[in-house]
Amino acid sequence: MRVRTLAAVLLTGALALTACGKEGGPGETPAPAGVFDVAKDVKVEGSPTFEKIKTRGSLIVGVKEDQPGLGYKDPTTNKYSGFDIDIARLVSAKLGFDPEKIQFKTIQSAAREQALINGDVDYYVGTYTINAGRKEKVAFAGPYFVAGQDLLVKKDDSSITGPETLKGKKVCSVTGSTPIKTIREKGYTEPENIQEFQGYSQCVTKLLNGEVDAVTTDDAILKGYASAEEGKLKVVGKTFSKEPYGIGLPKGDDALRGKVNDILQAALDGGDWQKIYDGTLGKSGSSAQKPTIDRY
Repeated sequence: MRVRTLAAVLLTGALALTACGKEGGPGETPAPAGVFDVAKDVKVEGSPTFEKIKTRGSLIVGVKEDQPGLGYKDPTTNKYSGFDIDIARLVSAKLGFDPEKIQFKTIQSAAREQALINGDVDYYVGTYTINAGRKEKVAFAGPYFVAGQDLLVKKDDSSITGPETLKGKKVCSVTGSTPIKTIREKGYTEPENIQEFQGYSQCVTKLLNGEVDAVTTDDAILKGYASAEEGKLKVVGKTFSKEPYGIGLPKGDDALRGKVNDILQAALDGGDWQKIYDGTLGKSGSSAQKPTIDRY
């Protein structure tokens, strides 16, 4: 079965792109080593979310699980790894909570806002593009990375060279994501040619099987899949958007948003951000331009 094959490839190939970190749990060590020194006596005055976390004694963090190099869950060990995962661990440590105590919760793109509104997660780190519409429902710290929308196609496909060549082509992405909204609103292909699924791995499987012509999302995600399916897939390499990734937080918790922005700025200035990048997403071939924190 193609899905099983893809999973096996990701296990043997794409996980080499990620840090050697482990999912939270007693006795486990987060990665990369030396980055996650746990802060002491942290206070975030006026943050109801932080008070809830302190009472609970642990963190619940929303993430993705099917994005090699960013947020990936090993189906054999159930351990998470990737750039987003390590950013989540770093924030946890600087808030004063051992990253080993994080409960990672996979939340699909379409359900992110509601998960934060409901309090199902304390914060969300999973290729979550900051935009005006989402700011009406949730808050964002960051951005901690800036990607750009691109296209993943078969290695031997020379007909698709950018979004302007998608007319008549079947394009796949994830329900509720910014990339699928862009494809639809810009009219790059006909509505009947747009396919949506809950996970990117489903789109990649459809592409490998010849059921769609292209997968679209951020270039960082696509490069992870292209690397996992080396020789079969390629990224077109013509980005047509800017996707600033933010850490999703409950709307109105300005105190926690300010604190997380401080944590991210310190990581950018002090080298932790670069260490995390080099050990995860940097190995997938995507560029490493440091973002500028937006303290809106």
